[in-house]
Amino acid sequence: MSSDPCLAAPPPAFLKGVEEFNRGEFYECHDTLEELWMAESRPVRCLYQGVLQIGVAFYHLGRSRYRPVVTLLERGCGYLRPFAPVSMGLDVAGLLADAARCLADVQRLGPERLNDFDWSSVPKIKIEG
Repeated sequence: MSSDPCLAAPPPAFLKGVEEFNRGEFYECHDTLEELWMAESRPVRCLYQGVLQIGVAFYHLGRSRYRPVVTLLERGCGYLRPFAPVSMGLDVAGLLADAARCLADVQRLGPERLNDFDWSSVPKIKIEG
């Protein structure tokens, strides 16, 4: 058995946060993953933080807050990049690509047209196993 948490199965709280993210429950996802992130001292905490920040970006998008959306998508992707392509069974590369597309769409729309964002393009996080 590996001591590398990135090769291990995801903890139940992480799976719960992913399920909340995939249902569009971004506020709840934040609460779930923040507790996990704050309790973790190993580098894998950045994986949790990356997913958390991408979720919070979509929470802000729902409130038409342009700057936090852009900032959190950029930061969240920055936290996730070292874990690509897969970590804890999570398709990090896929989430990064989907988040980058959403960021490009948000930037193309700009603050005045955020209401035109296509919510069907919001990523669904995939976990193997």
